[in-house]
Amino acid sequence: MTPEYKAEKLASVSDLQGGGIWEINLLTLAAPISVFVWSVLQTRQAFFKPFNLTAYVTDFVLQCCMILFATTIYADQPQTLLGLLLVPAIAVYLQPKAADASEPQAESSDTKVAVTNGPTDAKASQDEDLVDDRSPLPVKPFITSYRGAMMIITCASILAVDFPVFPRRFAKTENFGTSLMDLGVGSFVFAAGIVAARQHLKDQLMGSHASFLNGIMTSLRHALPLFALGLVRLASVKSLDYTEHISEYGVHWNFFFTLALLSPTTALLQPILRRVPSIGTLAFCIAISYEIYLYLTPGMKAYILLSDRIPGDFLSQNREGIYSFIGYFAIFLGGFGVGEGILPRDQEPSTETTLQQAKRQMQEQKDSMDEDAEWLASVLGQSPDEIAAKKPWAPDEALRGLGTLPKLAVIHLAKWSALWFVFSTWAMWHYGPRLFVSRRMANLAYVCWVCAFNTAQLLLFCGVEMLMFPQLYRSRDKAVEKTRIEEATSKVLAAFNRNGLVVFLLANLLTGAVNLSVKTWHVGDVEAMVWLVGYIGVVCGTGIMLDQYGVSIKL
Repeated sequence: MTPEYKAEKLASVSDLQGGGIWEINLLTLAAPISVFVWSVLQTRQAFFKPFNLTAYVTDFVLQCCMILFATTIYADQPQTLLGLLLVPAIAVYLQPKAADASEPQAESSDTKVAVTNGPTDAKASQDEDLVDDRSPLPVKPFITSYRGAMMIITCASILAVDFPVFPRRFAKTENFGTSLMDLGVGSFVFAAGIVAARQHLKDQLMGSHASFLNGIMTSLRHALPLFALGLVRLASVKSLDYTEHISEYGVHWNFFFTLALLSPTTALLQPILRRVPSIGTLAFCIAISYEIYLYLTPGMKAYILLSDRIPGDFLSQNREGIYSFIGYFAIFLGGFGVGEGILPRDQEPSTETTLQQAKRQMQEQKDSMDEDAEWLASVLGQSPDEIAAKKPWAPDEALRGLGTLPKLAVIHLAKWSALWFVFSTWAMWHYGPRLFVSRRMANLAYVCWVCAFNTAQLLLFCGVEMLMFPQLYRSRDKAVEKTRIEEATSKVLAAFNRNGLVVFLLANLLTGAVNLSVKTWHVGDVEAMVWLVGYIGVVCGTGIMLDQYGVSIKL
């Protein structure tokens, strides 16, 4: 790579101001809409059963290419692409379900019950008698879809940004502003928080918590591979004279170091996290405390963004990565809090309603006092019914709970989507401090924006799942539920979700290889799209292969 071309490449990603938030929202709608199209094809035509070559190509085009097209050739008219997806999908959705698309695997188990017992009532009775051995933390397709789509956007963008076909307003901003790639970095951390919540919930369900020291040691073991990857990236960038935008994280710091520190920091704060009633509220408090620190410390913002890098001073050379970690940790906790609410199984309506339970409990309380009522009646010369009628009525605990909402993922997501939207509005617009979003500092505005976007995206994916697969968790048979979940999940998204960090590492390696072999900034749009489709195809194919062979690589 010649010095002139290296300088040209560096200039293409420097001093950028980003674009509009609503444009980013519109572009990223391609992900949930693609999942909706996939779900329509699956429920109406059983298109992805079996998962043959045609099904794979269609899945790849929907999940990978649509996102890639939305951020490149359709960047100036994303509504056209969304319309091309939605119109035929709605037409297919309005058609009746195909005979073999109505959850055949799920019906097969229930049909056995119907044949054995005859009437439908007998079937329902036997289904109720089944021992419920399902996991309290089921694999939810909408979370898989969200994490898979986030990984695809991230992997596609890290190479696409090196081609002119990728608009500069989507690349990372220099100091302030909002862009697609700024959002992608925060979304990666938010999704990591959701994953971390699963282990915390498992410990709660088992009633066992690791000691503080054991928790620290476990977190360090998980962080070590990420730290090693950070060192490898640092050494390779320096040795290969690769184009490096130092103002992103610093001279030595990179995103892998930020990821590596999340787990140990969480372990250190675990005694506090166990006692906090709302992790999401704690995330906001950390973000606003960090913002207050930036505001009250004289010259702190100028130091992070503008000061010189002193040789030998690790802090000044890597100040962006070190200080922004506080904001990224707040985002991580925001995802952690959301994960605690959406990972557990939703409450199911019982065969006996809450009102019926209340009435039954009240009846049981009355029966327990029959002997006293009869004794009092004999003393007063009245009947037991007259005595009972004169007793003051007091609602019991069951009736007090009639107004409470069930613990549903969609309610949790709707609540936190609204809260983070209010927080971000307050932070950025006319009703608060009027902050500018800064990924480089990971300030309050950035934290609130990232959390608001990701909770809203999760809500959209959850809505698609509820609309297209309403019977997903209704069976008490563990095998039937597993089959339903597999058939309601895109194989491509599941592959990106299963080995996300490995896929991300492969994408980074391929990005470096392409940039070292091709002068990407001098490539035309058509040739660039060929490179990008081929690149995301290799990444996707590797993920699919690992998934098909049941390989899960945990770093």
